[in-house]
Amino acid sequence: MKAVILAGGLGVRLKPFTQVIPKPLLPIGEKSMLEIQIERLSRFGFKEIYLATNYKSDYIERFFGDGSEFGVKLAVSKEDKPLGTAGPLALLKEKLDAPFMVMNGDILSLVDFGKLYEFALAQDSMLTLAIKKEITPFDFGNIFFDGDTVTGIEEKPDIIMYILAGIYVMKPEIFRFFPENEFFGMDMLIKRMLEGGHHVTKYDLHDYWLDIGRVDDYYTAQKEYNSHFNTSL
Repeated sequence: MKAVILAGGLGVRLKPFTQVIPKPLLPIGEKSMLEIQIERLSRFGFKEIYLATNYKSDYIERFFGDGSEFGVKLAVSKEDKPLGTAGPLALLKEKLDAPFMVMNGDILSLVDFGKLYEFALAQDSMLTLAIKKEITPFDFGNIFFDGDTVTGIEEKPDIIMYILAGIYVMKPEIFRFFPENEFFGMDMLIKRMLEGGHHVTKYDLHDYWLDIGRVDDYYTAQKEYNSHFNTSL
């Protein structure tokens, strides 16, 4: 099975760490983010993995080589210019000739990639999105009214949203929606498919999940590494 890790981000919100080291190579515990992701994907049968890179691409290529050390076949794809979160996949469309997994290079999760993949294969859609329920406490009371008359109050309600978890399964036919060598985001892909009346499916992710986009998230990952990803314990 094939997978693509989107590892081309600049990591602006993780400065100063990313001024020297590309974000996917930042150490978490004893390993880099990318190492943890590759090992997780390999565990569930994804043995052909592509790293879509841009910023400090050579660092990443030298670090991983051909992937044999990790028990996978690894190849690095390089952007000549920023192509967004979906655009880099178009550079690999000749290689991605079977359903494939895609994940952001700054995501850590204990999701069962095998179950997600099998779920997506069974769906009548070219795109399956992993989504995560996020609950954010709201610090103020919410007032309901009709004109100038107050009709109710909800004290400090939780804000509940379902967010993109940065993990996708796609089928090769999806490339007909991609422009050639242009900036193209995942949001643009999803909107284009929905506007065209195409079926997009979702997969609820209930497992551990962390997006390492900010410095606070990076410190959280360091604290939680042993309990979730240190298999030597």
